[in-house]
Order: sequence, then C-alpha cells, then structure tokens
Amino acid sequence: MHYSTFTTSDNCPLAFQSSLPLQLPPTPSTPSTPNNSRTCILLLHGFSGSSAYFTRNTAPLSAHHWLVTPDMRGHGRSGHNPSRGGFHVARLAADLRELLAHLRQQTGDNKIKFIPVGCSIGAAVVWTYVELFGDRDFTGYVFADQAPLQDRAALGLGGVWDGGLAHRGCFDEASMLAAQRGWVEASERARTHIGLVRECLGYRVSPREGDGVGEEEARRDEEFFAGISAGCDGVWLARLLADHTRYDHREACEGITRPVLVMAGRRSGCFSLEGMEETVRRVRKGGNENAEMVVFESGHWLFYEEPERFNRELLRFVERCTR
Repeated sequence: MHYSTFTTSDNCPLAFQSSLPLQLPPTPSTPSTPNNSRTCILLLHGFSGSSAYFTRNTAPLSAHHWLVTPDMRGHGRSGHNPSRGGFHVARLAADLRELLAHLRQQTGDNKIKFIPVGCSIGAAVVWTYVELFGDRDFTGYVFADQAPLQDRAALGLGGVWDGGLAHRGCFDEASMLAAQRGWVEASERARTHIGLVRECLGYRVSPREGDGVGEEEARRDEEFFAGISAGCDGVWLARLLADHTRYDHREACEGITRPVLVMAGRRSGCFSLEGMEETVRRVRKGGNENAEMVVFESGHWLFYEEPERFNRELLRFVERCTR
C-alpha cells in the first residue's frame, strides 16, 4: 500500500493508502487508467480508527482490485483543523466526495466504479453522502456492523426505535455524555480505549470455546487498537460522537438504488442483528430489492476477526456489482 495525501476545500490535509501508485493526469503516451483500477474498493474505518484497521484485508483484496483506505479527518495520519470545526458526519461525507474527485483527477479516469465499505461510523458517512449528494457516484454499498440510528427514538419519529435496535452503550443524552467524558478526561482515556476494544471484539464480548485466542494474542489486539485510538484528539472525537449518535439515517437508506450488502457481527457489543437489518428493510422499502444481510460469528470488527470470510464475501459482492 502507498500512503498519499491531498488537501480539502477547507485546507485540511487528509491521508489515505492506495494499493496502486497514483499518477498525474495522462499524457498521449501514457494509459488513462492504472492496471485493475476500473473498480475501486474504499475501506472506511470506524470511530477513533484508521486505515491500519484493515491490516488483515489489504493484501488479499488488492490482489483483485484497486483498494483505497482513507484515514478520515481527525483519525490516523489525517488532520482535523479543530479551530474550524469539522467534527460532523456531514463534513466527513464531503471529505469522501473530495477524495473521489482527487482519485479521478490523479488517474485521469472519470469512469471508476467506486464501492464503499463503511464500517461503523464509516457506514454513517456513506449514508450521509447519499442524503447530500445522491448515489450516482457508487456502484454498490457495503455496510459493516452499524445500525442506521444509534440513539433510541424516544418520540418514535421515523418509527419506533428502542433499546433492542439502538446502540447498546451510547443511546441517549446521559450515555453520550458519559462516553464523551471518557474521551476527554485524561484520567479516563486509557480505560476508554481498552473498553472500546473489549466492546468491539466478539471473543471479548461473548467468549466461546474454540475461539482460539490466547491471552497474549488478546493483549496484542488491545494494544494495537488502543494505540490507534490514542493517536486521536479526544476532545475532537467527543464532539464528533455527539453528532454521530443523533444522526438518523433510516429514511436516507430508502434513497439507495444500487446493490447493498450489510455485514453484521452476531457477537457485536455495539448493535443487535435486528437493528442492523433495518438498513436492508429501508432499502427495500425505497423500492430496491437488491439488498441482503450476512451474519458473521464475530463482533463489531468482523473484518479483523473473520478476515478470510470478510474478504471472500466482499469480493463476491464486488463481482456481482461490476460484471
């Protein structure tokens, strides 16, 4: 993978990894598109994560297609310009749109088939993109372990959304404030980072015989993911969390006209299967029957716990969307 950067319209540097080296716009003597770049898979990480999350996926996927893994604003190697705000899911969606424009400009190819894989908040970014800009830029969509609304809908606006559907740990004003304190207060941050890992790995949430993960490997996993979270600005993340948890994407899902695949972790510490299946229900309600959900036996980070199946299901879906 090759690291690269570009600068957004609000002067924020954003980093991303690409399985192919990008080139300047073509000249008459150079091809307009790098080998295998006609289809581009975009792996979008979750809250407090980075492109490094996909360490078990990049090599197998890039053997088949052009792969781009961004560090979203405020995450990984990307900047976040805190004095100018930017801690909104809508700003992250605008960043994604600018990334697509940058990739088209760098390759000189305006016909790239982009397929976003939104994991956790990455899914929210894609739903917001569809709401703001439509779904013409994408050939298909994958949403991994994220329900279209985190908070419980106390008034039932948009339909009943209770504790069996909302996020299990951050679902109202009180729980959101408690989560914000964990990211902001120095004495709580390390505990918050470890707590996130234990909420997102299925073998921690609901251990089973045969998981095959020893304490040493579990410790390495905790250090890996907690280290990535520790690299983020906790105050900025806390403000992003307040925006993210209240965003209701249910009706936006009804505007998706391209194929949809939802990947859900049976042992997710974040969402129930029923909550995640709402995306499929809403897409079909909008008249698009080309939507399905597959259930993994792992947790929220199913791409890490079951990488072989994740890669296989994703490649199968991409092939179906692009043939």
